[in-house]
Amino acid sequence: QVQLVESGGGLVQPGGSLGLSCTVSGDTFTIYNMGWYRQAPGKERDVVATIDISGNLVEDDSVKGRFTLSRDNTRRTVFLQMNNLKPEDTAVYFCYALGPYGRQYWGQGTQVTVSS
Repeated sequence: QVQLVESGGGLVQPGGSLGLSCTVSGDTFTIYNMGWYRQAPGKERDVVATIDISGNLVEDDSVKGRFTLSRDNTRRTVFLQMNNLKPEDTAVYFCYALGPYGRQYWGQGTQVTVSS
């Protein structure tokens, strides 16, 4: 059974940093795209950053220059380094992976709270 194992997140003050990681386990299918989405209370789930198998990166404008997404294909893992966090970054962050035939996989979500 495919699992997206997330780690990281938590509570941080504005201007602080956090890191999130996510590993795909349970299968060896090709991961065509992988990254993170987030969902704030009362809002829709939106993309934070994703990176495809060729290394092409998509980022939301609100995180450019602050967040860095990297991918380790051998370990089937993505890392999201979040710097200069703002209260508006508070959300549940979900790991995402795109496998063959357009099948999408999601992690359970990890809370990131930015507050003083």
